[in-house]
Amino acid sequence: MLGGLAVRLVACQNCHTQYDVTDVDAKSIPCRCGEQVANEVLSPVDLEIHRCGSCGAQISVDANDCTYCGSEVVRDPRNLSLICPECHGRNCESSRFCTACGISFSPEKVKVEGYELPCPACACLMPPRQIGGVGINECPRCNGLWAPEQRLDALINRAIEARRGDDSALKAQFEPRVKGSNPAAQQVAYRKCPECEHFMQRRNFRRSSGVIIDRCNKHGTWLDADELEQITGFVISGGNPVGTAILEEAEVAAAKARTGAEFARISSTAQWEPKSRRLSTGRGFVSTLVGVLESILD
Repeated sequence: MLGGLAVRLVACQNCHTQYDVTDVDAKSIPCRCGEQVANEVLSPVDLEIHRCGSCGAQISVDANDCTYCGSEVVRDPRNLSLICPECHGRNCESSRFCTACGISFSPEKVKVEGYELPCPACACLMPPRQIGGVGINECPRCNGLWAPEQRLDALINRAIEARRGDDSALKAQFEPRVKGSNPAAQQVAYRKCPECEHFMQRRNFRRSSGVIIDRCNKHGTWLDADELEQITGFVISGGNPVGTAILEEAEVAAAKARTGAEFARISSTAQWEPKSRRLSTGRGFVSTLVGVLESILD
């Protein structure tokens, strides 16, 4: 998983259903009752402890242990990171009940668009999730990321925002993940697209980054464990801030179109000119094509 985030809960004001929005970036989420629940960071409040966080039993305000279950009453503010979605009281991360108002913590997972896919690297099932509001699939075993369709640009842009901005919640979602061994020591492996199972193309991101990504032109892009961080560092250090492999394809296609148009124009002109001029035009035509091809390869 990306980062070690503290659990964040929100509750529907209509039916009081709780949701775990720890890794959800959307401004609001749909509740099962039909209402929209605002995904807002709650302002914590220091309230007196009246309940045991483990069993919910009532305890005295100054108790150090619960007389019913024997659990320790946590009071150190540094360990009270879970905010109650009803009273906003601070609680221990492992609490099952709010120590201030006594409600039970029973959050539901927010439904994320997408479906499980097999990991191209280790075949483990990758559940859908959101990172910075971008829907992706993340492998829980090797920490690779699958960015479906054209979402690679959005994912990279959000990662750059996290690195450059002051949003601590967004930064936490893009903390470096577990790194594997030295990529230079690994054998080249052509991976299959998790959607169509055809072999993906290996590409050097923006041609000069040194980050080799795997891309299926139809379904998406695969990034190994730390490649998103490498790409973000490349862009921030001066690499093209808006380009990805997707845009690179468009550039090559446009260059090919320009080459074809130039070929048609010169051929048409040479066809009706005198033979002596056609020879010189032919030499100019060759040099022009060489120049266009060089511009494509640069």
